[in-house]
This record gives sequence, C-alpha cells and structure tokens, in this order.
Amino acid sequence: MTELTSVTEILETAAKLAAEFDAGAAGRDAQRLLPHEQVDALKSSGLLAITVPQAHGGFGASAEVLAEVIRLIAHADPSLAQIPHSHFVFLEALRLQGTRDQQAYFFRLVLDGALLANAQSERGPHPIDVDTTTLAPGPDGDFVLSGRKFYSTGALFADWVVVRASLDDGQVPTATTPKALAFVPRDADGLEVVDDWDGMGQRTTASGTVTLDDIAVPAEHVVPFSPIFAAPTTYGARAQLLHAAIDVGIATGALAAGVQQAQRARPHFEASVPTAVEDPTLITAAGELTVTVRAAQALLGDAARAVDAAGADPTEESTADASVAVAVAKVAAVRASLEASNALFELGGTRSASASGNLSRFWRDARTHTLHDPVRWKLQHIGRNTLSGTRPPRHGQL
Repeated sequence: MTELTSVTEILETAAKLAAEFDAGAAGRDAQRLLPHEQVDALKSSGLLAITVPQAHGGFGASAEVLAEVIRLIAHADPSLAQIPHSHFVFLEALRLQGTRDQQAYFFRLVLDGALLANAQSERGPHPIDVDTTTLAPGPDGDFVLSGRKFYSTGALFADWVVVRASLDDGQVPTATTPKALAFVPRDADGLEVVDDWDGMGQRTTASGTVTLDDIAVPAEHVVPFSPIFAAPTTYGARAQLLHAAIDVGIATGALAAGVQQAQRARPHFEASVPTAVEDPTLITAAGELTVTVRAAQALLGDAARAVDAAGADPTEESTADASVAVAVAKVAAVRASLEASNALFELGGTRSASASGNLSRFWRDARTHTLHDPVRWKLQHIGRNTLSGTRPPRHGQL
C-alpha cells in the first residue's frame, strides 16, 4: 500500500483516482456494476489511512483535508465516495473510545490497506436510534452478536464490518440502552452480506442487508459507543461533514457536466447567437448556479475548519459551534446538489436528456443521498442556536 506523507500528495492522489473513477462512472451506474476494482484501487492508494493518528504511524490528516478528498471522489462517482464514509467515522470512534491495544491493532490493519464498513441502521418499525441487534455476554467474557442491519454501505467490499449493537441486559432495547461497536471480520462465521440494495441513486454502494447469526466476538473487538456522546466531541460533526462533502461533490460534478453539455447544445433561436454559451439567458443560469455551488463549497471548508478547531480543543462551546457550522454546510450542500443536478439539463438542452449519457445519475444520487439525514431538522437546530444560543444535541447526525 502507498504511504502518503503530505497534504499535496494526498490531494493529488485523490484527484488522480477521481479522474480514473470518472471514466466509467456513468456505465457502472447504468448497469449497476459494483466497483470492486475501484475499491481495490482506493485501498492500495493509501487514502484510507490518512486519518490514522501520527502516534500510530499515520499522517493524521485534518478534517479539512479529508472533506476535500471525499468531495473530489464524489465529483466523479458519489457511490465510491460514500463507500469509505463509515470507515473514517469508525476510525474516529477508535480514537475516542478504543483502548491502546485496540487502537494499535486496528490502526495497523488500516495502514496495511484494510477497509472498514458499517452495519448500523435497521429497518423499522422501531425508530432509527434503537438497535434491536444485540451483543450478549458469552463465555469467557466475550460476546455473541445477533441481529439484522440494512443500508450497510460498503459491507460487501469490506475487510471488517463494524456493527452497532445494544448491549443485551435482558430487556427490550430502547434508545437509552447502552450501545457498542463490534468489529467483525468480513469472513466471520454467521455474518452474511446480501446485495439487495435497489435504490434509484447511489446504485453501486451495495448498501444492502447484513445478517448476524450468533457471531462470536472477542471482547477486544468491542468498542463502547454510547460514551462518545457523554462528553463534548466532534464525532457527529465529522460524520456529517463527510456527508456534506459527498453532496458538494455531486454539485460540482453536476455543474461540470452541465458546462460540458452546454458546449454541445444548440442556441435558442430567439437569442440570435451562434452558440448556446453566448445565450444571455443561459449565461445568467450558469452564473446563478455557480454562486450556489461555490457557496456550498466554501461553507464546507468553513465547517471543516470549525471541526478541526473543536477537535484540538473540545469544549461544550467549540463542539457546538462545529456542529452548527456543519449543519449550515449540509443544508447548503443539499440545496446545491439538487439544484445543480437539475439545472445541468437546462444548460445542456434536450439532447442532455438522452439515456445514453445517463446524466440523470447526478440527480438520482443527490436525491437518494440527501435523504440520509433530513436537513429540516438541521434548520431547527440552526434556528434555535441563532435566536437563543441553544446548543444542538449530541448524536451521530449533528
């Protein structure tokens, strides 16, 4: 695996990979070809290890650098950008709650190219903050993991599947039941990953079902999860920052695709100009869209710097400020991704609607990914903070 030793090298590697991913993105989406080769390239690139702390032999990349890496990949292929999202989130959980031995073990695996993936969300009818998947006490102080997960992005490609589960106390799990993260090898007995994701967008994330049938989990592979939110941290803000980076990447990718289409479009006859890009109405549309997309991109950088500042000095105030900054960036990113993926057809004209170009993937990816965490609730927290200084709650989506 490649070792990346500078910010410049990290961003250049991400840009190079993005260019390679872009070449086949439309075809992979159209035919739902799972990106096994592209994920292997991501593993060997060294990018998956950039946030491993320096004390454990990693680069310790900032949130600002990581967000730009995710944006660059999402610009080319949003599905590929979402696959390592949870990988970086769980590395942060390890940093915050892992023992010294757990950190040494799992950080070393990641430095050697391992990919972590998530098995967190469950299908209802219970609320999303309740995990019916359980970790029950087993023999010799170990655990037994049982349950069923969905939206398990990246699990099909992973070396380790990280499962969020309720610690079994003999009661029906509720939102307040203590939770932990179980790190399970992809080939563990009792673990099955089912490729049944059928979303209209993010089609090649393989975000399907994971079934867990009485899996033996050593105690040293279990990391407490609930305590992450007992004290001020940037855990939720970092996770949401990366989701915002995916949406901004969709926006910048859609804008670039729209510009490319405009070069080939026919001008409207009433404009009396030889090319579409000289049409004053199209020029205005491009200008408006550029403002929207660049604003979202700037807010992403601003939020990332707030996360880095709070991470260096995690107080009640600094972490709340980071969460609000990320929430603002996420709202702007959602709006930009949806607007850009719609407006690209305005720039390209009728021929841009051809199925052969598969430009609808930008809107389908945006509409699907932006359902992940409703921005209407982010606006509530932003508004309360603005009007009364109320700090947002601590959880993984803020």
